[in-house]
Amino acid sequence: MAEAVRKLNSAETPLYREAPNNIEAEQALLGAVLVNNDAFYRVSDFLKSSHFYEPLHRKIYDVLAELIRMGKMANPVTIKTFLPADEKVGDMTVAQYLARLAAEAVTVINAADYGRAIYDLATRRALITVGEDMVNIAYDAPVDMAPSEQIEDAERRLFELAETGRYDGGFESFSDAVKTAIDMASAAYMRDGHLSGIATNLHDLDKRMGGLQSSDLIVLAGRPGMGKTSLATNIAFNIANAYEPAQQADGSFKAKNGGVVGFFSLEMSAEQLATRIISEQAEIPSSKIRRGDMTESDFEKLVVCTQTLQKIPLFIDSTGGISIAQLAARSRRLKRQRGLDVLVIDYIQLMQGSSAKSSQNRVQEITEITTGLKALAKELNVPIIALSQLSRQVENREDKRPQLSDLRESGSIEQDADVVLFVYREEYYLKNKEPKPGTDEYIKWEGEMNEAKGKAECIIAKQRHGPTGTVSLAFTGEFTRFSDLAEEHHLPERFE
Repeated sequence: MAEAVRKLNSAETPLYREAPNNIEAEQALLGAVLVNNDAFYRVSDFLKSSHFYEPLHRKIYDVLAELIRMGKMANPVTIKTFLPADEKVGDMTVAQYLARLAAEAVTVINAADYGRAIYDLATRRALITVGEDMVNIAYDAPVDMAPSEQIEDAERRLFELAETGRYDGGFESFSDAVKTAIDMASAAYMRDGHLSGIATNLHDLDKRMGGLQSSDLIVLAGRPGMGKTSLATNIAFNIANAYEPAQQADGSFKAKNGGVVGFFSLEMSAEQLATRIISEQAEIPSSKIRRGDMTESDFEKLVVCTQTLQKIPLFIDSTGGISIAQLAARSRRLKRQRGLDVLVIDYIQLMQGSSAKSSQNRVQEITEITTGLKALAKELNVPIIALSQLSRQVENREDKRPQLSDLRESGSIEQDADVVLFVYREEYYLKNKEPKPGTDEYIKWEGEMNEAKGKAECIIAKQRHGPTGTVSLAFTGEFTRFSDLAEEHHLPERFE
């Protein structure tokens, strides 16, 4: 026992390890801001008061930030009234401490470097917290928490830390929320097309929805043969093809236009999906590509198109029957490693729930999946386009246009979705009703067919932040391509 105590008291073994911090860097940064308020704007977009280790420094930074954002002068004299007068820093008062910080201030040029040092140390402290929690939970091993659940929780916390530089998930002040809303409005004003969300490049749809909004769950539904997957691949390609990165103040990249797209294809293989996109872009029917039935000029077109396509940030995962937990983990990984701006899932009914209970009841399972997708959209702060099948009751109606009540297996799809889009093509149903040629019915059918040919409807049945209604699109069946419809009143004036 005496030996153990002697070892514990020896100089080799420290009694405790202090969390990583750098008080001098914090003092230098605060001093720089007190001397020249412009230094604040070098760090304000990534450094928060919670990143400071010393509680008094957090208070000082908060007061500085508030005064500077209000356009007022922030110096040792103006901010001392907002800080506790009776607090002591060693043998100094707070007012004397502020004066000392300003007197020993560094130049403004170094402000960003000090800010990054403080930010990195705060991230390391948060990592220690996550690591300690992981170890403690793994030792205690609660009965109701399976190891896979703990891995998922740890991955989520690490992802949040990688994204925000801290792990708290608590309340944020309304002023922060207002600031974010104003930033979004200003970004929309500056962006091409004045959209607050990500442009799909289907202009009528963008106008109605304002683009794809971050953290929205967008359900795209339709009966088989309507072109759900085609519309989803068209939108995914348009976004990835328009991708333009812009560097942020903290060195990371963010999409200025377009975005990085993750595509979970549970129905088709990655190669089948790629063939569809090549067919659409090169304007060669996919059946011809598969059979190799191409002319020399077609093949040249294919090669040129493939070279362009290889550069776009579109990532495909074709694992069948993926669970919501696996999908969330892979999406977080993609965002961390390559970035992520839009996620597409084809389709909800092919996914599995994570818990054993829900897999016994299909409605419960779909509820778990849609709730999980909505939570993931908020966590990753990206729009998620999830495709969904519709029930057969559509086929029994005279008017085959889908309604919200047709969403299959669960009301939770309608409930959790921020936007519900239906794809409908009259041409598909008319084709199957062809009467005998030469009859009056045939002439009537032919007129209807000509009217519906090459047209599709995208019905916005639900939208949390915008109007509902129908958008007309053009559909080219042989290339499975949706595009803007050139309506008669949109065409330029013609002279005979």
